[in-house]
Amino acid sequence: MTPLDRLRLEKAAADCGFEMTAVPHPDGMELRSARFPETVLVRVAGEKSFEVSASDPAILDQTAGSGLLKVEGYGELYALLRTTAAHARTKPNRVADEFKKKTATMPTTTEAERLVVQRVGQGLFRTALLDYWQGRCCVTGLEIPELLRASHIKPWAKCESDEERLDVHNGLLLAPHVDALFDGGWISFGDDGQVIVSAALTGTARAQLGVEPSWSITAALRPDHLKFLAHHRQVELRAP
Repeated sequence: MTPLDRLRLEKAAADCGFEMTAVPHPDGMELRSARFPETVLVRVAGEKSFEVSASDPAILDQTAGSGLLKVEGYGELYALLRTTAAHARTKPNRVADEFKKKTATMPTTTEAERLVVQRVGQGLFRTALLDYWQGRCCVTGLEIPELLRASHIKPWAKCESDEERLDVHNGLLLAPHVDALFDGGWISFGDDGQVIVSAALTGTARAQLGVEPSWSITAALRPDHLKFLAHHRQVELRAP
């Protein structure tokens, strides 16, 4: 690893959510953050080629397989590091633990008090989804955070625990019209991310609402999403 490689990797770390001083390795750098305990090792494999591994392979893209990802160029490296840092920050138990800390001393005697606690959880959930999905609608790519909705796949009221309610894999970040359709059970998504349209939505209504058969969850769909999507298809999707 050359001094220039080291400088570039240090900048990539700082730009992508690994704000702590990187630890040099013979052929790469170990990236760290104060916001999560997992570390990421980036090895220089060529002039602009890198091998990326993590102390917890789960925070890497699911295509990692063996826990090692190879990327070409700094553009791909930056994209991977940003996604990996987001996955680490939003690990399900981390969001639930923060919720418990914030609400530990809050009263829950009355319905109004319980609603306040629920709003805290929903706020944390929205922040986590914005982070996980990188501030973009996971179906349309819309990048206006103020318009995006944090949509539970398995509804809040039907979840069995705070861990389930605040599991980032139980959520999709959606544009308003997609959220309304999904929340109302007019559409769902398969395990491959492809849209499933309820037969209860007529062809005319589909056209008027702009429902596209090409809609799909384009990235970051992981195995942990699948149990929630299965619930949505079986329970929330409207029957004809």
